Amino acid sequence: MAESDSKLANRILLGLLIGAAAGALTLVLGDPFPELLEGARSVSTQVFDPIGQIFLRMLFFVVMPLVFASLAAGVAQLGELTRLGPLSVRTFALFFANMSIACILGLVMMNVVQPGGAVDTDTKARLIEEYGTASGKLIEKQSAQPDMSFQTVVDMFMPRNLLGAITGHDRSMLGEVLPLILFAILLGAAALQMPSHRRQQLQSGLELVTELMTGIVRFALRLAPIAVPAMIYSVVVKIGWDILVALGVFVIGCLVVMLLHLFGTMSLWLKLFSRYGPLEFWRTIRPVLVTAFSTSSSSATLPAALASARDDLGIKPTTAGFVLPLGTTMNMAGTALYEGCVVLFVAQVFGISLGFGEQLTLLLLAVLGAVAAAGIPGGSLPIIAGLLITFGIPPEGIGIVLGADRLLDMTRTVVNVGADMATTAVVDALERKGSGESS
Repeated sequence: MAESDSKLANRILLGLLIGAAAGALTLVLGDPFPELLEGARSVSTQVFDPIGQIFLRMLFFVVMPLVFASLAAGVAQLGELTRLGPLSVRTFALFFANMSIACILGLVMMNVVQPGGAVDTDTKARLIEEYGTASGKLIEKQSAQPDMSFQTVVDMFMPRNLLGAITGHDRSMLGEVLPLILFAILLGAAALQMPSHRRQQLQSGLELVTELMTGIVRFALRLAPIAVPAMIYSVVVKIGWDILVALGVFVIGCLVVMLLHLFGTMSLWLKLFSRYGPLEFWRTIRPVLVTAFSTSSSSATLPAALASARDDLGIKPTTAGFVLPLGTTMNMAGTALYEGCVVLFVAQVFGISLGFGEQLTLLLLAVLGAVAAAGIPGGSLPIIAGLLITFGIPPEGIGIVLGADRLLDMTRTVVNVGADMATTAVVDALERKGSGESS
């Protein structure tokens, strides 16, 4: 993270604290002066909510083009990587396993702890009335919803009218993300059949779209220090203390499960599949993890990670040079975990139940979304918005967690980078074993 990005993130966190404190003070004063609380709620509706909507809708603008361009370009890029044979196969298999396990741990934590359960039934009803037209309809239909079947899956991913589903004419105002994801993957797969120069032209165009959408996300984030306190103040004065308690439990739960994946799952991988003991490994790469935490950027940490892998761990330069740069953009375990947790948290806050089949779909989409997320602070926000839309959850719910994202962003960057380093060590051990080299 650049210095300006770091300052922006700190201002957003400060905005959360100011908005929450002001909201709490208003609630306290609202007991002896109920007219003050009513006035604050009116101002929130007339002034603060529109400010928040300007910020959120700038993010919603980029959901569809960003998801499409990022995924299609990522699949098209595989044309060059498949030439590397077993190295690429092992790397991608471990990437997928790493992100899937992380996301599963996050979903299990959310189902067990249920931080959104701190919000009582009356509060959930007020939230749905305030923010959730689509979610209200979904809750009404859940009892009559058919069981997940093969035909249901086909309808979800392959509607009769692709453009209608994407633009929202078929089901909802904000559109459907699942058909767009499938179409992007199919387009990228079709690009693999094209001559190299034609595929590179397509990749350049898709990467240009991604850069433009990322620029719009940066514009939106400049508004965040104003929009975040406005949104959190509005939510607190309208909903009450419950939302602050729920947010605190959510943050603690996410931090615990992120560290569990990094030092639990990854330590097990190192013990079983590499030539390093977990304690020795984490001690050796401690400077890399500190760099990741302080910068909140996998890309900024890459030079330190490459140097540590080659010089401190003795990993072959060819393996480190392939796995680590690729992992910086594709092996996002912390991001996948976080995306799944946010979707379930907002669903719980609004009283929306996601069944086993829907959570399996969420698992897959969170992994794909982590790969598609832009590599900037807040880059995953449009992806999370798209996931919320997909499951009929008000995307405005992002505003509840946005201010707390600073600490979680620093931690999930450590998870992303630490998992990259562990995956590189495992790939190196497998490569040496496959070629008959001694450890």
